[in-house]
Amino acid sequence: MYRSPAIARSFLSALLIVSASLLLAACSSENSDSTSTDSVPAEIGYMPILPDSQLFVGLEDGSIEAAGIEAKLVSFQNGPAMVQALLGGQLDIAYFGIGPTMVARGKGADIKVVASNIIEQISFVALGNLAPYFENGDPTTAFKRFEQDNGRKAKVSTFPVGSVPQTVLAYWLDRELGIESDAIDVIYQGASQVQQALLTGAVDGAAILEPVVSIVEHRADDARSVAHGESMFPGQPGAVLAVRAEFIDAHPEVVQKLVAAHSAATEKLKSGDEAAIDAVHKYVGGGRLPREIVAKAVASSADSFVADPNRIIDGTRRMRDFQQETGTLGADTDIDALFETRFYDAIESGNSKTSTSNADASGS
Repeated sequence: MYRSPAIARSFLSALLIVSASLLLAACSSENSDSTSTDSVPAEIGYMPILPDSQLFVGLEDGSIEAAGIEAKLVSFQNGPAMVQALLGGQLDIAYFGIGPTMVARGKGADIKVVASNIIEQISFVALGNLAPYFENGDPTTAFKRFEQDNGRKAKVSTFPVGSVPQTVLAYWLDRELGIESDAIDVIYQGASQVQQALLTGAVDGAAILEPVVSIVEHRADDARSVAHGESMFPGQPGAVLAVRAEFIDAHPEVVQKLVAAHSAATEKLKSGDEAAIDAVHKYVGGGRLPREIVAKAVASSADSFVADPNRIIDGTRRMRDFQQETGTLGADTDIDALFETRFYDAIESGNSKTSTSNADASGS
């Protein structure tokens, strides 16, 4: 069949347009697939408590997503449960207490502490029947005088053995008050159970952290914080950001951005940023707590929010030694191997260079 040159040229042009369209579509599809795989899926374990606030801020302000992490959240009620999850191969990232972190590392979980969350956050809250013994008279004899007057030992609630609150309680009794651990009856519970025990008067006091402290003081008129972080365990390390070593090796640039987001979130919490408080309110207590309680808890912890992991290395070593001495930490934990400070150090180094550059510019 005869086709004129004009028709042939039109046919060829149409064919080229179709081919180009198909090629563009293919490239677009590849780019879309590439974009969708930029984020790294990460299973993140946490507890819905104030010491994990940097996670909540990072989730809500988008900085964790911007770091390249597709977060898959797993909530826990206590540290030992997170230890089991880590030992079972779960969790790439964990926000939990330094005590369970050492336990997990000692039992074989290859995790690294890349940032601190908070320090000296444990308080001892006493209810009306116990509080007066601390407010009137020598605190070192408070429990003894309570037992003499009431015919029984004081019942005290705290987190499970090996946790930060339990360790701080034991340290306070032994090193600060100079009394035996059996001077009180200790009940080991999760965060919500400790809170309920205090609010129902099932216990006389508790070694606990925020926001339980603020909740109980708000709802129970006779509740008093009779001892605070520094007086219970000076320089006490608290919750930390830990990452599985395998994840660090595979995605160091993601971890660097995560630590940067963590540091920025810490500054927001310290300054009382309203959006940061909203983020904490959403996650702590499942969003059911009055916002003013959460705001109070954040404000009272402002000086305790610390991101620099270097700040807690010595305190962690002292805590390890005490736990080994009291038998609550079985395996020896190499503290130097537990910490990976290079990501935070890189942020500080960058800040230092920026400050020097600004100073030079202002002096020129």
